[in-house]
Amino acid sequence: MNKSRFYTLALLAVFGLLSLGTTQMAKAQQHEIGLGLGAGAYTGDILRMIDPNQLGIQGTLFGRRNFDNAWSLRAGFTVSRLNGADSISPIDQVAMVRNAFFKGTMAEVSATMEFHFLDYMSHKSTSRFSPFGFFGLGYGMFIGEGQTYEADPQPGNYTLGTVIVPFGAGIKYKLKDRILLSLEGGAKATFTDNLDKIGNETLYLPRYRTDPGTGNQVLDPTSINFGNQSDRDWYYFLGFTISYSFHQIKCY
Repeated sequence: MNKSRFYTLALLAVFGLLSLGTTQMAKAQQHEIGLGLGAGAYTGDILRMIDPNQLGIQGTLFGRRNFDNAWSLRAGFTVSRLNGADSISPIDQVAMVRNAFFKGTMAEVSATMEFHFLDYMSHKSTSRFSPFGFFGLGYGMFIGEGQTYEADPQPGNYTLGTVIVPFGAGIKYKLKDRILLSLEGGAKATFTDNLDKIGNETLYLPRYRTDPGTGNQVLDPTSINFGNQSDRDWYYFLGFTISYSFHQIKCY
């Protein structure tokens, strides 16, 4: 995977969304187009928990089809900046010695189903907002740079692609009859352990050793740990979106 495929993915996603928006305006049905901005974060072998000091910006462009008062289908293109570094928030003494880091851009296309708990879209509704949950499927391409450990013989640029499973929740508010705001957050599970450039390498020195005096497991500060081989990397998002609704009220 290279940068040409990265840009092709982005262009196809934007073209598809623009085509969807044109069709929606022509049909004047219950459709929306919108954009969003927020923050992205990563967890994996460098960061085991979300670190507020290591966030990146995230932007999205999307189209939405509202089937009824409860269910909607959203398709979109999202770009996220992700990063992590042992030098900023080391998880232990070994991480300080390892000194791994990565940073890069994730571009993804995804489709999610949304369920709204309140009928906030109806002109007869007394509520102008609704909490909602969502779950979906997508594909992401990551272009990054980094190093696996201090003496990494192959530091620098790398690319990878992965299926992603986004899910989360939020709240929507009808600002105007056709203008909708939302605050949403969630997680995106990936199917790779190499997002942070730390995966299933054959060279793997364990973080712990047995103390010959006590028999207990203790940290070995001279080892270099390549992470947990049994899990996958995740990334997360929190942000606002604004969308415009193309709809009509049928008169009988």
